[in-house]
Amino acid sequence: MTPYVYAGAAPFSGGSDVTVAGGLFRQAVGDDTWQVLSQGLPGRAEIRAIAIHPSDPQVVYAGAQDGPYRSLDSGEHWEQLPFPDRDVAVWSIVCHPRNPRTLFVGTAPPAIYRSDDGGERWRRLPIIEPAGMVRSMGFPCRIIRMAVDPTNPDELYAGIEVGGVIRSLDGGETWEDCTKELLRLAEQPHLKSQIASDTEIEGMMDSHALSVSAARPGTVFLATRMGLFCSPDRGESWHEMEIWRFSPFAYARDIQVAPHDPRTLYAALSSAALGKAGSLYRSQDLGQTWQRFDHDVTVRSTMMTVAPSLRDPRVVYCATRKGQVFSTQDGGTTWRECSLPAGRQDVYALACA
Repeated sequence: MTPYVYAGAAPFSGGSDVTVAGGLFRQAVGDDTWQVLSQGLPGRAEIRAIAIHPSDPQVVYAGAQDGPYRSLDSGEHWEQLPFPDRDVAVWSIVCHPRNPRTLFVGTAPPAIYRSDDGGERWRRLPIIEPAGMVRSMGFPCRIIRMAVDPTNPDELYAGIEVGGVIRSLDGGETWEDCTKELLRLAEQPHLKSQIASDTEIEGMMDSHALSVSAARPGTVFLATRMGLFCSPDRGESWHEMEIWRFSPFAYARDIQVAPHDPRTLYAALSSAALGKAGSLYRSQDLGQTWQRFDHDVTVRSTMMTVAPSLRDPRVVYCATRKGQVFSTQDGGTTWRECSLPAGRQDVYALACA
């Protein structure tokens, strides 16, 4: 069975040309040609979330501007899933680590939905509004990323852009605010940032990604505008991981745990949201130290996302806002670039089977 990598793009109203189409793209791992996927997807699809079924790579989920979609044939054909609410954009999708028929979907405006039958039926979960929610950004807040603790799948974490982090310890039935300590960190001068809102907590509440490792249950890793942060106690407290000790870039857009080694983390780092440089960093000790992982490539915009392969630990992909895609097939020894088709940009989602 051919393993594929998928890339999702969508217009970014904050600085990119919104007339440029987004879309969903597929490439065989190791190939150099992208295929545009469109059969069954909405016209001018805006794809900001992709999830591959952990045990059946032919089943792929994608989040579009009008809800979630599913493919049963590695992306050749798509069907819109029967979602309870219309006109909501999907920003995140996560599969239950032990029961892949259970799915969680995060949207804009902020809401989280759960399905226990592979997407046939959904129910909206009773999430809360955290204390750090910033509503004066000029765009709707969104559930930009979710993570499930693989050792305890009832523990679910959601990152809100721009609103910090919330958690559920019972599979989504009830939710708690995890922003108290993040707001305390936001009082430090070097962690204050105000660009588009009326408050300096904006930067710390600007969550982009989070992840949980089986090597340290209950520990949450968070990527924000201000850097990388870690909670050792399920979001009760947070500390700065001080990525600036290892990288000239601190703007963090993604953080992922390697599927084959829970002690290995990957982080997409850049100079800014609309930066002209970025990089991919790797830690092999759960974030204690970091090294630049990509090399011999020229990154011309913000590094947005990273996708380690689910089947081959040597394969890692990453992508930038302007549509550059880089990959290694040999564990980081060599890298190559294979950008999306001309004119496609703002890569929000990347997934590799």
